[in-house]
Amino acid sequence: MRHKKVTKRQISTDRIHNNLMVAKFINKLMKDGKKTTAEKVLYEAFDLMEKNGQNALETFEKAIQNVGPRQEVKAKRVGGANYQVPMEVRGERRISLSVRWIIEAARARSNKDYKSFAAKLAAELKDAVENQGAAVKKRDTAHRMAEANRAFSHFRF
Repeated sequence: MRHKKVTKRQISTDRIHNNLMVAKFINKLMKDGKKTTAEKVLYEAFDLMEKNGQNALETFEKAIQNVGPRQEVKAKRVGGANYQVPMEVRGERRISLSVRWIIEAARARSNKDYKSFAAKLAAELKDAVENQGAAVKKRDTAHRMAEANRAFSHFRF
């Protein structure tokens, strides 16, 4: 058990959109501390979405809301057996999971079909808004697991 409550790190908003969710996305997208590269990629993806006649920021926020799971399963040990107990997902974790899943899905897309990673990211965000794509599939899998293990919901933490 912890002695103190963990203090939350304050994340400053991004430079262009002045949005906290965009800043979190950039931080998650970043590799090896290269934040400016991550910013360039995301803003390039936003430009691609704008060229296709979409409002980039609205599309981005809707995609994150669509991908975020409402329920997930957590393992709990009871009497020598591990049960997958369905749990509600807190708001902050929901955003964190959806950001992670969107980035993973974009990275998993084929290089043959897209010229750059920004194009992959723009396509994944567009698919997420339309409730399609690998990130949405991951959310649906989490919901199915929670539904299948509903019998163990009385083991809540």
